[in-house]
Amino acid sequence: QMQLVESGGGLVQAGDSLRLSCAASGGDISRKAMAWFRQAPGKEREFVATISWDGITIDYTDSVKGRFAISRDNEKNMVYLQMNSLKFEDTGVYYCATARGYFSGSSTRQYEYWGQGTQVTVSA
Repeated sequence: QMQLVESGGGLVQAGDSLRLSCAASGGDISRKAMAWFRQAPGKEREFVATISWDGITIDYTDSVKGRFAISRDNEKNMVYLQMNSLKFEDTGVYYCATARGYFSGSSTRQYEYWGQGTQVTVSA
């Protein structure tokens, strides 16, 4: 069974940058879309970004467009999320997820494997 491990979170100030990494093991992600979601305290898990199996089709939630960039390295079984110009409202636990197919969207139901998450805290 596939396992996902996120890393790279931390405490930063508004305007700073962070790069999250997601390492997959126990399976091959090269034919699966991948995504990042986040969950703030007291809120539901929300979609952040998704990338198709080949890295060509990418989508972001509106609030992070122009600031975040998702990427992948299929040879290394890795997915990344570069986060720039961080805002207080970006605070939350960030989760990596593996989709059921080559392409995917913003619904959590489209994803079958999830990591344990990495905490990102942005101080205002």
